[in-house]
Amino acid sequence: MEYTFQFAAVFRELPYLLGGAALTLGIAFTSFWGGAVIGVLGAVAKVNGKRVARRIASAYVVFFTNTPALVQIFLLYYALPDVGILLDPLVAVVVGLTLNSGAYLTEILRAGVISVRRSEIEAATALNMSRFQILLYVILPHIAKTIYAPLSNFFVWLVLGSSLAALFGVEELTGRAINISTENLRSIETFLVVAVIYALLTLIASATLALVGRWAFRVDAKVL
Repeated sequence: MEYTFQFAAVFRELPYLLGGAALTLGIAFTSFWGGAVIGVLGAVAKVNGKRVARRIASAYVVFFTNTPALVQIFLLYYALPDVGILLDPLVAVVVGLTLNSGAYLTEILRAGVISVRRSEIEAATALNMSRFQILLYVILPHIAKTIYAPLSNFFVWLVLGSSLAALFGVEELTGRAINISTENLRSIETFLVVAVIYALLTLIASATLALVGRWAFRVDAKVL
């Protein structure tokens, strides 16, 4: 039996899918910046913190980088109600991805901090630069160039990883695709269109981040 593709039923739902794509970007953006805040605190604790702070940061990183993000979100959404904490599905997903992101970003940012060579700081000090000037013109540009590519790649991963939200009933891009395919019974066409939308989202995000990196941090990043 030959299969006949019928994309018209999917294209009629394109505005609905694009709304889901916007939510997908929102989840990724919020989780990334929330994780970045945690990552900065974790990196500082691991590099310059006291023994207790280093151990807490290390335990956090080990747990969240060695367990699946899906399991972490399941714990937040299904286990917390047992202790009286009820989370909205979207909130559970964002919190879960934020905590997961924080662990990975802790390691990325830590790598950036320890990559600064002492000789660079000593040279800046010899030029009578203040601590603020050393931070602004020596340390931060070096860290930015070192970690910008990994941070950009991690954001793209978050855009794709946000599809986990569909399992909890969140109507982001994948969630809306499931709804549409359930109604029109055109799963192949629906998910082919969604795959193209995801590809466009990641390409646009990668190109935008590359251009920002070139302009703001002079990072030699490929646009596509």
